[in-house]
Amino acid sequence: MNALDELTGVFKKFPGIGAKSARRMAFYLLKKDKRELENLGRKIASLKSSLFKCKYCGNISDENPCKICSDPLRDRKILCVVENVEALYSFEDANIYNGLYHVIEDRGSPFDTKELSQQNINSLLNHIKMLGDGIELIIATNPVIESTLIYYSIIEAVEKSGLPVTKITRLASGLPVGGVIEYADKRTLHTALEMRTTAN
Repeated sequence: MNALDELTGVFKKFPGIGAKSARRMAFYLLKKDKRELENLGRKIASLKSSLFKCKYCGNISDENPCKICSDPLRDRKILCVVENVEALYSFEDANIYNGLYHVIEDRGSPFDTKELSQQNINSLLNHIKMLGDGIELIIATNPVIESTLIYYSIIEAVEKSGLPVTKITRLASGLPVGGVIEYADKRTLHTALEMRTTAN
């Protein structure tokens, strides 16, 4: 197996990348000059060391706290709970939300049924406590059966905590059943956010 085949094999491990796409990516890089490839290699090698998890929300950033948590123009009375950083980026790319986030990711995939760890629940409760009174909590879990456990775990934890959360809402049915937030388009996300309903 030559270097091109090995690189193709690496790309095939990427989510959503099949054999043909992996081969095209490998040939694309083969056409690049050595300097570009070395620069790409350095960026990949430094990915883990140059990024951090925000101490407040769990977002991935090169700053701690992240730019979103540090931004004084964000609405600090709305906290959107998402299942992973990809979902957070989807909301940000759509430019439809100006509040804060909390990432609850501690599972292998959005479809695992593993319960949230106590550490993760405590992190969310501490974040809510830090923001003070009058918080609306938007639970933006994916509309799949496997995420229902997370949804109710969050509600139960918040209610037991006695924290002064004014309202708990969830995304509306703008998202199709079985859909995943990080793959939704801007219009779908906007509808789901604007038409959110009171949690029950």
